[in-house]
Amino acid sequence: MKDNGNKIKILCVSRITDEKFVNLYDMRYRDKNGSEKRWSYASRSDPPKAQTGSFDTPDAAVIVPFHGDTGRLVVIREFRIPLADWLYGFPAGLVDPGEGIESCAARELYEETGLSLVRVNRVSPPIYSSSGLTDESVAMVYVDCTGTPSSAATGSAEEIETIFLSEKDAFDLCKRQDVKIDLKTWLVLDAYAGKRS
Repeated sequence: MKDNGNKIKILCVSRITDEKFVNLYDMRYRDKNGSEKRWSYASRSDPPKAQTGSFDTPDAAVIVPFHGDTGRLVVIREFRIPLADWLYGFPAGLVDPGEGIESCAARELYEETGLSLVRVNRVSPPIYSSSGLTDESVAMVYVDCTGTPSSAATGSAEEIETIFLSEKDAFDLCKRQDVKIDLKTWLVLDAYAGKRS
């Protein structure tokens, strides 16, 4: 195990499940008081990142698309099985083996919206949104895009609606209490909306 420089020491990690895309792991560790504890979490990596120390490569791309033709930010509304409901978010997807993050962004943007990537403006380092539950990381990929939305682009069984948002639309969406919004998406939309009152 990698020494993390803290008083907490990772003792061992064992795999609990055997699934294709994500697995549950049990980690045994010693806390700062010397007590042995357990923590269960999910990982897409096998072995998980805590064992390998391989935190450099994100598991997925989250695409933040700006549609130049309309001057609007693009979000999707997608039915998410764990929520049993619709979620507002950005197009996103797992990075395939050997695939670069920018290639993943172009592929996922097209697959989920039918829109074409024109330019990559910025890519974040790997970021973590639920580190109490998983070691999964994503890269935020800010892009310019073009085209007309098409759900026929993928032939996928996913239910996805593409939505163009002005700053006012983003502000209004962020205020709603009756919808579910992805954390990363809410933060970007809040910044995009600016300081509206």
